[in-house]
Amino acid sequence: MHVIALSLNYRKASVEERELVAFEDEEVIPALHKLREQKSILEAVLLSTCNRTEVYVVSDQVHTGKYYSQKFLADWFNVDFDIIKKITDVKVADEAIHHLYRVTAGLESMVLGETQILGQIRDAFFIAQEEHTTGTIFNKLFKEAITIAKRGHSETDISKNAISISYSAVELAKKIYSNVKENKVLVVGAGEMAEQSLLNLTSNGINKVTVINRSQDKAEVLAQRFNGESVPFEKLEEELAKADIVISSTAARNYVITGSIVQSALQNRKTREPLVLMDLALPRDVEPEVSNLSNIYMYNVDDLQGLVDANLSTRKEEAVKIEAMIAESMDSFEEWVSMLGVVPVIQALRTKALNIHEDTFQSVERKMPEMTDRERTIVSKHMKSIINQMLKDPIIYTKEIAGNRKADARLEEIQQLFGIEDEVKEIKQQDKAKNQEKLRARKQELALD
Repeated sequence: MHVIALSLNYRKASVEERELVAFEDEEVIPALHKLREQKSILEAVLLSTCNRTEVYVVSDQVHTGKYYSQKFLADWFNVDFDIIKKITDVKVADEAIHHLYRVTAGLESMVLGETQILGQIRDAFFIAQEEHTTGTIFNKLFKEAITIAKRGHSETDISKNAISISYSAVELAKKIYSNVKENKVLVVGAGEMAEQSLLNLTSNGINKVTVINRSQDKAEVLAQRFNGESVPFEKLEEELAKADIVISSTAARNYVITGSIVQSALQNRKTREPLVLMDLALPRDVEPEVSNLSNIYMYNVDDLQGLVDANLSTRKEEAVKIEAMIAESMDSFEEWVSMLGVVPVIQALRTKALNIHEDTFQSVERKMPEMTDRERTIVSKHMKSIINQMLKDPIIYTKEIAGNRKADARLEEIQQLFGIEDEVKEIKQQDKAKNQEKLRARKQELALD
């Protein structure tokens, strides 16, 4: 089994390129099943955010898995295969696992240590799990990655004074306007990014906030939470003329704020102050040509990469601590993977040995009913000692098989040699049921957190 990760991120691909390969929410589930149907793909998880698209698969063949994962993206988005190869960062085995850990912990984010990605990874995993596109490997791996990310944020200072893309946008606006508290802000959109933007705006003392969204109900709910006002989407141009700072983060496929709308809004502005446009959406909300208009400051998600975070040096130091946690967890995961086929065989050996001990001891008791309790204890103890000594070498040999290329064949020989095929099958079924229950419980725990 091979873990493969395909990543389209701000380091590898531009905004324009990432826009080509961005899943809408309603696309994720059918895309998951389509990906799972590809040759050699055994498990699959998809993540699509404003900064990255991630494809994680478990494949029985490395090259086949890589090829069909990239082909899936090319076919789904109708993009030339060579372009997909150019803009995707492909990692395999330990590198892929390490990449997942880093992404989940926020170490691969544009703003180091941001926490939003943790929830996005968790949601992506739960969706895949509910759609049964994950299995033994990913059910374990993603749970471990989420656990380490949570530990990293709680046990280090990497998320102290936590920041995100939306936080960076507000910090940049503060650099443009000396007294940003007096500025009027228009938030376009009512999703998670819009909510985070409003949270950062209000925490900086900005209270002149208007929310506009195609769904008026969502805009009203969000505006009320932050003591702002909401207006119908049809008044977008009018509100642009009133605003000093615009933060846009919708899920629209086409440009929401076009050049003609902005040009008209500029003509109706009653102030000579510049209009600041922060486009946090992917695909972009603001038509690129808007940047050519006078008295405009326009930034997209890539532009925010250059914002200097006052806590960056501290965060890098804390990231080293998280890397140590990741390394330790990866070692444990690797050991777990190598033991996947071995553990049931060892358990079956011990189970059969205990059954033999119990049957034999009952036979001794029937033939020697006059034994005292002390004698029974001594006989039972020595019988167990003999069994344990007999099993010691076979168990050691079985454990050593774990990393062998011919492990499956040798494990099958051991099962036949000791006659434990039925026991192994039963243990695997029991383990599967237990793991499913643990995953359900873990899902509830993570959701509550």
